[in-house]
Amino acid sequence: MHSSTPTFTRSARHTTVRQALLVLAGSLAIAASARVAIPLPFSPVPITLQTAVVVLVGAALGARGGVAAVLAYIAEGAAGAPFFAGGQGGPGVLLGPTGGYLVGFALSAFIAGGLVERGWGRGAFRPLAAFAIAALAVYLVGLPRLAFFVGPDRVVALGLLPFLPGDLVKVVAAAAVWTAGSRTTRG
Repeated sequence: MHSSTPTFTRSARHTTVRQALLVLAGSLAIAASARVAIPLPFSPVPITLQTAVVVLVGAALGARGGVAAVLAYIAEGAAGAPFFAGGQGGPGVLLGPTGGYLVGFALSAFIAGGLVERGWGRGAFRPLAAFAIAALAVYLVGLPRLAFFVGPDRVVALGLLPFLPGDLVKVVAAAAVWTAGSRTTRG
């Protein structure tokens, strides 16, 4: 008799559990990177290490796994865990001026993971380019949301320009970590 209910082999269950644990680890890494938050007196958006960690999580877990890790991170923080910048938590953070950046992390992880899956994770400069593109994607979602709070005339000065130099440093550091890690894993 043939069952219409799919059965999972031990290997498939192991793979599913492993992937779930990697997604959880990715979400916790993003949460840890939010703990390093430097408030800027002129902007509601703090400086964090999240950009670097989000692109690395996306690169390591792939496009789908990276998005899953970011969505898990957002769900954990929205549920009240103190996982957002500066130890904040709760749904109000998502509705506030930094909410767009948090959602933009999912796009960033997707892009980083997708580009690495397409070969951009090899070599000296391709990871750097992939991570730079992915980091810029955060602004595509973050800036429109921030504009709602600070106004369209001030959004670039308060939500983009002060962060570009630091994001460049974070992208270079993430690419260096990725490149060193891939060399180590290749033997």
